[in-house]
Amino acid sequence: MKYYEALGIAPALALDAVELKKRFLEQSREHHPDRFARASAADQQNALDMTALVNDAYRTLKDPVSRADYFLESSGIPPSKAAPPELLEEVFELNMALEELRSGDDSARPQLTAARDRFQGMLQDAGDELQALFTKYDASRDGAVLKQIRGVLDRRRYISNLVRDVEKELVPAEPLS
Repeated sequence: MKYYEALGIAPALALDAVELKKRFLEQSREHHPDRFARASAADQQNALDMTALVNDAYRTLKDPVSRADYFLESSGIPPSKAAPPELLEEVFELNMALEELRSGDDSARPQLTAARDRFQGMLQDAGDELQALFTKYDASRDGAVLKQIRGVLDRRRYISNLVRDVEKELVPAEPLS
């Protein structure tokens, strides 16, 4: 897992944000291109490449969701494209309300607002569940826990997209100037 290696930390799902930032700053200073201004072209290029890698690693690992996605994909557990079955009925109703609003029926707005609020609560619950699963996995290294994490991440991504779609429709269009 090259991002963990680039920052000099052991692969884990639950990371200390302060320690992660400290490692990022250390690696950034060590590989900063200015330190290699008088070095060979190859060393200068290596410094640029390492700086880019360290920046990408920090950007990915500092966010728990992107960190988990990276960790799982690096472990051979890709995301699922399937909708969470427990949400299908709710999504069907949501899509109908979205279509009503899009066609000018403003009476769907309260239903969409309530759905958005419910889905935002689900996002919070998924975040809490992920934190508990991260800790559980780091302690056990149990592959079954990784599959649970993938399920929560997939559900969270799906719900996040629903919230985005609803918010886009609820926000009135900006007047053209």
